[in-house]
Amino acid sequence: MVSYVSALLYGVGGLVVAGMALLVALQERLVYVPVLPGLTKSYSINPARLRLTYEDVWLRSPDGVRLHAWFIKLFPDCRGPTLLFFQENAGNIAHRLEMVRIMLQKLQCNVFMLSYRGYGASEGFPSQHGITKDAQAALDHLSQRTDIDTSRIVVFGRSLGGAVGSVVAKNNPDKVAALIVENTFTSILDMAGVLLPFLKYFIGGSAFKGPKILNFLVRSPWSTIDVIGEVKQPILFLSGLQDEMIPPIHMQMLYAKAAAHNRQCVFVEFPNGMHMDTWLSGGDHYWRTIKEFLKKHVPEEQDDESRNDTAAALKSSI
Repeated sequence: MVSYVSALLYGVGGLVVAGMALLVALQERLVYVPVLPGLTKSYSINPARLRLTYEDVWLRSPDGVRLHAWFIKLFPDCRGPTLLFFQENAGNIAHRLEMVRIMLQKLQCNVFMLSYRGYGASEGFPSQHGITKDAQAALDHLSQRTDIDTSRIVVFGRSLGGAVGSVVAKNNPDKVAALIVENTFTSILDMAGVLLPFLKYFIGGSAFKGPKILNFLVRSPWSTIDVIGEVKQPILFLSGLQDEMIPPIHMQMLYAKAAAHNRQCVFVEFPNGMHMDTWLSGGDHYWRTIKEFLKKHVPEEQDDESRNDTAAALKSSI
């Protein structure tokens, strides 16, 4: 009996040690994948290949890292919403250009695409602390531009980008008009048990009931569940129910946490949506959902003449 218990304890200890070793050695490779297998870090195409009007933007993060971005405008004087897009964890912004091309057409908007540090043409190495600084630099740049309506900046984050965007929206209620979150996790702590199932007994986020003895090893916890409840702006949640990477329950939990404190939350499910293709499989319903959200929460600002006409119309109807 003693030998059995000893073997069991050694087995558990071995799992803990193995988990610690994997976390220390591989976590950045699991969370951040700037280069897809078989491809290079550089951009495979640029917006001009899709006949998109764009500007190469170079920024400095607060800690001095040089960052690259593309600012793609529907047309030079477009005053429609400007979407600050934060991508998923794998690949670079060039891999999202086809989606962005359709986004511009469907939503009549501008799109600012940031390359996180270590991604695309940006310098440095990715980390939660660093990417949070990068995202703030991108928002600060947009909010200082004179060629857009800065009252209509909307943060749009997919997967990892949803975690990034949630932090930016929470920290900048005066600069961000609304937030869109798509197929995002509650936290990397919760995702550890999804990617490496045996770790679910030792790692978990705020909703996890286990011992959490390895949480201290996670360098990029990205606890979206703890951030989303503090976002004051309107939030649109887009959830693909066939997501093969992040269990859809994560999006449901994020919505529940946000809606408990924010009455301007909308949750929409797409039955055929997978992790990367919800925008494609969702078809017109996907784009119509976003367009209606923007129309309601990020309306076009009327000029003085339009306001006077509206006021006169209201007065005559009384």
